[in-house]
Amino acid sequence: MKAAIFTSAQTAPGSFLHIEEVPRPQLKAGHVLLRVVACGVCRTDLHIVEKDLPPVRPRLIPGHQIVGEVVEGATADLPLGIRAGVSWMGGVDGDCWYCHHRMENLCDKPTFTGYTVDGGYAEYALVRTDFAFPLPAGLDGVHVAPLLCAGIIGFRSLRVAGVEHGERVGLFGFGSSASLAIGILQSWECEVYVVTRGESHRNSAVSLGATWVGKEDEKPPVVLDRAVTFAPSGKVVVSALASLRKGGVVAINAIHLDHMPSFDYDKLLWGERQIRSVANMTRQDARDFLKIARDLHIRPQVTVFPLEAANQAVLAVKEETEHGSAVIVP
Repeated sequence: MKAAIFTSAQTAPGSFLHIEEVPRPQLKAGHVLLRVVACGVCRTDLHIVEKDLPPVRPRLIPGHQIVGEVVEGATADLPLGIRAGVSWMGGVDGDCWYCHHRMENLCDKPTFTGYTVDGGYAEYALVRTDFAFPLPAGLDGVHVAPLLCAGIIGFRSLRVAGVEHGERVGLFGFGSSASLAIGILQSWECEVYVVTRGESHRNSAVSLGATWVGKEDEKPPVVLDRAVTFAPSGKVVVSALASLRKGGVVAINAIHLDHMPSFDYDKLLWGERQIRSVANMTRQDARDFLKIARDLHIRPQVTVFPLEAANQAVLAVKEETEHGSAVIVP
């Protein structure tokens, strides 16, 4: 099969991936083989190839927003030919304290798709059967792909922030994940305040019906109940914190953060304001979000790249030049 390969020794900027012919994965117990229909490109993929996340394998096929058709290893829930989705969490040990306390997203020995095991920048992908989700009808594979990480993690971020019906919610940064979360917030009758640096992202937020949209140095005109930060910047976290009411929560939707600058405790954190990180997702998050996506007819805007253009797809995410979510189609 063809695959886009990342090697940890790669140093040339902009040429993270090499298209190669590699052996198709061999089926093994507890797994299912998918023919990849589409694979979304996530900012976490960028962190992997730029080594913000330390390399754990010398050679790797990235990609963890996989839509594929079952071709081997079918089960009653995943019959041959059915479309299945795969996300960042590729497996858990099932035995640690966190797994036993319904917090599998914090598992001590997790598997991460496209990071600790090969992912979906390829024609085929081998994934754990119990971490492949049958997909609802109504969306084609290209438009389902961005839902499988950006959508699920955005949804979990709203849960971690404790968003309640009708609240004022700030979204700081407005890439793929935030653009998918806004529809859920609107269905909960929340007011949505967006702060983001890119003009195209501000235009997108306006077109999606945000209550208010401002530049990165602007502050929402009201005090917020909750906020979610999507930019991998500690400065943005502090800006979000400064916009909260007492008792409000900031959820950090980022697997990598540059640094946290110092800030005034008495003015920004005191008053039982909270900063919470969002770590991965659970299978229940995935199932709940995919049902909501079906019910709300969430259909993200996408830009499609062929597998041979995987480097351009990753760079589009880095430079924020993609229209909507970048998706690789083998």
